[in-house]
Amino acid sequence: MKLTKSTKPATIAVSALIALGALTACSTGEADAAAGAGTTASQEAADQEAAQDAQTPSDVLASTAWETTGATDADGEDVPLDDENVSAFVGWAYFEADGTFTMYNLDDSPKMQGDWTVDEEGTTRHIVAKDDAGEVQFERDSDIVTLTDEEFTYRVFPEEGNTDVYYDIVHTPTDHEEPAAS
Repeated sequence: MKLTKSTKPATIAVSALIALGALTACSTGEADAAAGAGTTASQEAADQEAAQDAQTPSDVLASTAWETTGATDADGEDVPLDDENVSAFVGWAYFEADGTFTMYNLDDSPKMQGDWTVDEEGTTRHIVAKDDAGEVQFERDSDIVTLTDEEFTYRVFPEEGNTDVYYDIVHTPTDHEEPAAS
């Protein structure tokens, strides 16, 4: 590249990064050989990243069963799971890809069932709780604090309209089998 007074610093930086990338690519032969024939370590990493990026927030929520494993208050302090402000949100949750869910208390007794959605941005979960006859019992939107394949945390506000007091309900993946319908 010919440098002139009009050559922008950003252009120089991009060119340098491309050159660095080319040098790095030339030096990954051992890692590529370790990745196996027909693939490269860098391609394998890119494929894994693309697969994660392709997952929608709904896909992430439906990818596993979830167990309530913690709760924190607005100050970030741990709250016991049997605290009256969070105990109603504690249990096992099973979100199906078809948009239905079931939840159970930690003793495997039924808690609720119904329909669910997560907005495209992954910022809000909406549930519609239904009785056994399919009649709507209530609907609730919950702000999503974290939604990854390792953690699902949503926020609850005990006093309607007061956003200063809240609790974050933390869930982690579990291999707990969904209890059989009774």
